[in-house]
Amino acid sequence: MLYRENGQFKTTYRADQQVFPIAQDRIAIALLLALALVAVPAFASEYLLRAILIPFLILSLAALGLNILVGYCGQVSLGTGAFMAVGAYMAYNFQVRFDGMPLVLSLLLGGLCSTAVGVLFGMPSLRIKGLYLAVATLAAQFFIDWLFARVKWFTDYSHSGSVSPAPIQLFGWTIDSPTRKYLFLLSVLVVFTVIAKNLVRGHLGRAWMATRDQDVAAEVIGIRPVYAKLSAFALSSFYCGMAGALWGFVHLGSWEPLAFNLNLSLNLLFMIIIGGMGSLLGAYLGAAFIVMLPILLNRIPDLLGVPMSTATASHLEFMIFGVLIVLFLILEPHGLARLWSIGKEKLRLWPFPH
Repeated sequence: MLYRENGQFKTTYRADQQVFPIAQDRIAIALLLALALVAVPAFASEYLLRAILIPFLILSLAALGLNILVGYCGQVSLGTGAFMAVGAYMAYNFQVRFDGMPLVLSLLLGGLCSTAVGVLFGMPSLRIKGLYLAVATLAAQFFIDWLFARVKWFTDYSHSGSVSPAPIQLFGWTIDSPTRKYLFLLSVLVVFTVIAKNLVRGHLGRAWMATRDQDVAAEVIGIRPVYAKLSAFALSSFYCGMAGALWGFVHLGSWEPLAFNLNLSLNLLFMIIIGGMGSLLGAYLGAAFIVMLPILLNRIPDLLGVPMSTATASHLEFMIFGVLIVLFLILEPHGLARLWSIGKEKLRLWPFPH
């Protein structure tokens, strides 16, 4: 009753194909954006911005990219951290080796370099799938970790192996405070979310989902699996490369190859499993869950007066991750996004029992 679309008639095809055809959704999204753009910068503390919101925005962007590949196209990937590393290091090299290059251009070029690497390692998907493809992308993770750790050119011959990019300048605007970083990342995430939403609703998204569901049947009806799989790898790698560059430039400030190790790839995979594969909302929900869980595990015992060491909290975090992944795979394979959809379906009937 609270979430009914009765009476919301569409008189044109354009109106019927809106991203949010229901008025309640448009109002909710407008209020959410107003809250994120106005209320959060005005009232959020520096700790909230640095420790929670900034990592959440960047990881949401990376989870969007991974969800396009795994959730929409059905291709398994364990090398997301490697593609993020390519975006970060190449964006850094464009900044170092080309004086005066705008930050946005270097970020985009870093994302394009990640796209090329993603397509290269995505080519095995044309012949293999499932566990074998996961092993191939895992090889990309190990190779790229070794490459950036051993080839000093990528780190501008730094002795320690870490890199420290210059302060971020954007159209004469120095992005140095947590509030400015948050607004910059929020703007980037909104733009890329709109692009992803329109892609998955179009013919390319339908090709991805047809390939995911049954690649042989998709080929029979005229969909080219080669184009679908490689385009999914390309777009996913671009998103992850952009997220990696933002992770290094905005969140970390300076980093070394271990900042993009296998643990990051696995955490991103956990995000889309818990949040919901094949759902853009699932990327946001999964990223929020992964970012918030360690903080809650560290804070809740203190609030309850239960002493807990850092090592115990860390082990408990891994245990909860494992249990939740198993539970979601068994009880609700589509994750938190599906639970949200079920809640909206219930609101269409509430308070009537039928």
